[in-house]
Amino acid sequence: MRRTLPSVLVLSILWALVAGAAPPGEQARYVGGTLTGLAENSEGTLELGDEALIFVAKKGGTRIAIPYNKVQSLEYGQKAGRRVAAAVVVSPLFLFSKKRKHFVTIEFLDEAGKKQGAVLELAKGIVKETLSLLETKSGKKVEFESEEARKHFEKQ
Repeated sequence: MRRTLPSVLVLSILWALVAGAAPPGEQARYVGGTLTGLAENSEGTLELGDEALIFVAKKGGTRIAIPYNKVQSLEYGQKAGRRVAAAVVVSPLFLFSKKRKHFVTIEFLDEAGKKQGAVLELAKGIVKETLSLLETKSGKKVEFESEEARKHFEKQ
């Protein structure tokens, strides 16, 4: 029993560090932008509707709709960070692993015709499907922030 408890504790910490920062499953995070009524770093879900992309915040249930026909541009980018916290707690081997985050920046016109922008972090499993649908429904091609982002996207 004494050996089991430390092992469970270490595995729990490891799992929290590895899984905690990225949005899981069908989820996304509103990182920031010009949207009013939605706090930066709000976690939520993405709904890919017939007429609009809808972000629903977990806290408060705020719904933000971005009509596909109002999208002006789409950009995909990544931020790869080293897992320093995991390396300190568990093993220096974690310094050699990368953690990729997947961001889409959407520039669109609001109801008043004013330019707005939203940066969303997407869960790994929904990146390709979401961007493909956004391209199809908006008629805008996804631009890539770097050649590395393009290559990673094409590998998915």
